[in-house]
Amino acid sequence: MTGVKERFEPFEDNVVKMYVCGPTVYNLIHIGNARAAVVFDVLRRYLEYRGYRVIYVQNFTDIDDKIINRANELGVDPMKLAEKYINEYRKDARELGIRDANFHPKTTDYLKEIVDFIDGLLKKGFAYVSDGDVYFSVRKFKEYGKLSHRNIDDMVIGARIEPGEKKRDPLDFALWKSAKPGEPSWESPWGYGRPGWHIECSAMSTSLLGESFDIHAGGTDLIFPHHENEIAQTEALTGKIFVKYWLHNGMVNFKGDKMSKSKGNFVILREALRIFGKDAVRYFLLSKHYRSPMDAFEEALENAKVTMKRARDTLRRIEEKLEMDVIIPRKESAWLKDNREKIVDALDDDFNTPKALGFIFDIIKELNTTKDEERMVEGYYLVREEFGPIFGLFDEEEKTTVDLKFDEMVESFVELRNEYRKMKRFDVADSIRSTFSKVGITLKDTPDGTKWEIS
Repeated sequence: MTGVKERFEPFEDNVVKMYVCGPTVYNLIHIGNARAAVVFDVLRRYLEYRGYRVIYVQNFTDIDDKIINRANELGVDPMKLAEKYINEYRKDARELGIRDANFHPKTTDYLKEIVDFIDGLLKKGFAYVSDGDVYFSVRKFKEYGKLSHRNIDDMVIGARIEPGEKKRDPLDFALWKSAKPGEPSWESPWGYGRPGWHIECSAMSTSLLGESFDIHAGGTDLIFPHHENEIAQTEALTGKIFVKYWLHNGMVNFKGDKMSKSKGNFVILREALRIFGKDAVRYFLLSKHYRSPMDAFEEALENAKVTMKRARDTLRRIEEKLEMDVIIPRKESAWLKDNREKIVDALDDDFNTPKALGFIFDIIKELNTTKDEERMVEGYYLVREEFGPIFGLFDEEEKTTVDLKFDEMVESFVELRNEYRKMKRFDVADSIRSTFSKVGITLKDTPDGTKWEIS
């Protein structure tokens, strides 16, 4: 908002309250969507490393025009479509090494809070009802434009009222939309309808984190109008500062153009993970400063895959050479402290992940040449044990190619478990079920045999 770097001082000592705008769930996510997930996952981990307790919220938008339009195309129920892609997102996030947020609110679970929020804005005179719709009156919030640094008079140029809209001013935005035939709708004081897009994040974030919190994050495409509108409606209601620090990651482009599902120029995250692996995708997404745009193309991802394989090979050689169960330095040398400080300083300076990763790979390069056993221990410890978990890197096992497809492999273990059950070796059968459960596969014994599903 200020356009300059600010010293980070949360509202509450040693506690960081953080809200990250999550996906609108109508399709599989692409690698551009994954950038925010990875960047702010690592920021959260780093804040925890620095001693903060982080309360992390990431929402799911499960009712929206895009969801309704896609459901109509497919001839399915919009709510079932949204639930399906929430589950698909969770699978992809797990595969990418993204930790679950403390809270994953869904819009449809916060309808009461949304209605109460809108009602409060109406009572304060910042909103108005127009034939079943409710709009926020932008001109009544005098600081509108402070995040995107836009002048409200300049915004009028090009602004217009779309067909079917009932607002008084082209700049006003919908808080509640009256029901249309065939669309999901919920009861409200203004008739049946559904929330506008912007109101959901204000209602969910303040319900879970309070009226003022520390960090709000998302892609740069959300600065205007989404985050600008969030500020206006929230501060209009509470009279308090909504968010202290705004962080926005740059867009991931494809052949120089913004990656977008609507344009069809995107790389599905699931496919990138299958081809290049978790470490390569994470490393690629962290290899540019979070605020900078970046281009996703096959050569860059392939280079990331090669880089991460070499790093893991180096760490594996150190493990074999040292033959230690736990590789921890006996004491911290000046070399170790100096290298730790360089990495921390880079991350403390506006979360400069490429610079920090550069220092980490300098250590890996030294591990390839040193014959000093203590240096091996110290370097391995810094890379693998101390900073690897912050970046979510260096822990991926290389996948071996097998002839069996995934489904066939699961079925073979299900059959094996059934054989043990026939032999009354229930201890082994239970152990197989337990192992499946740990990796997110649920087994259900039915009269028609054992069924399985990814949970």
